[in-house]
Amino acid sequence: MYAIRKAGLKSYQCDAYSQCRIDDGSTNPYLQEPRIIEEFLKDVEPRYNAALEKLRFGQLDPASIFAIAGFAAYVESCSPAGTRIHSLPIRKTLDMAAELLEKGGHLPPPPCLGGESLTELLNSGRVQFNVDPKYPQSIGIQTVIERLSVWGNARWDILINEGQDSPFFTSDYPVAIESGERPGLVNRIVPLAPDLAIRIWPDLRERGNVDLEFRNLRIRRVNVGKQQIIAINTAIVQAAETTVYYSSDRPWIPRFVEKYADFHIEPKTTKVPYGDGYMSISTMAAGRKSGEAVAPSRR
Repeated sequence: MYAIRKAGLKSYQCDAYSQCRIDDGSTNPYLQEPRIIEEFLKDVEPRYNAALEKLRFGQLDPASIFAIAGFAAYVESCSPAGTRIHSLPIRKTLDMAAELLEKGGHLPPPPCLGGESLTELLNSGRVQFNVDPKYPQSIGIQTVIERLSVWGNARWDILINEGQDSPFFTSDYPVAIESGERPGLVNRIVPLAPDLAIRIWPDLRERGNVDLEFRNLRIRRVNVGKQQIIAINTAIVQAAETTVYYSSDRPWIPRFVEKYADFHIEPKTTKVPYGDGYMSISTMAAGRKSGEAVAPSRR
């Protein structure tokens, strides 16, 4: 396969193993069993290729659904992009906690900082909480089964791409997003092969329920046209953290990637007054790295 870096647009040939392998990427010191996610992957990786074939022919069984939804849930929990995305809501929570402590008189302004409050320093950007990315990763690992269950009991569009000149891309963060049916809710687009992807429409009613028989999964096959392929590949490139992958070289691909190279997925956190404190509401959007997030478009 081929790869192209979003920064600098350097392209090269590679194999999947050399790109997917991350030494100690799944080791997490915040967990009692630091490599517990490896046990989870034993039920995902060996079944993955067979699961794709069953998906193509509409013969999905619980093991195949587990493998496909489990792959997507693992990427969102453990990849470098996933840990970056989920670090910001934790940082925002710390900001709000500092503000509430100051309001309660428990955190007076340090004299050595010129009398400015911590909230003022945080708001100005001169002070910032650092969040170890392994911490949100540990939360993602602990909740990976719940996320898998929600996605495996959602509505899936099986996206069939018959356009020989415009295959689906993939990336180092192959869980692209688009606007869902409700404000703040996002669908996931997961590219699985050059001619195959799925769109996951999460159902909030499935939260809190773990059903690994996937009795509520609903499937629809969709043959996508040229404009839909462009929209899906746009979302995939925007979601990529550093690298986009594609199955065959095309002269138009570098120009296409360059157009969206400055994008990545950003969390958007809203602080809402609630009682004597605040409630934090988070979602995600594609945004320019140097600017504001742009709400993912509905396809």
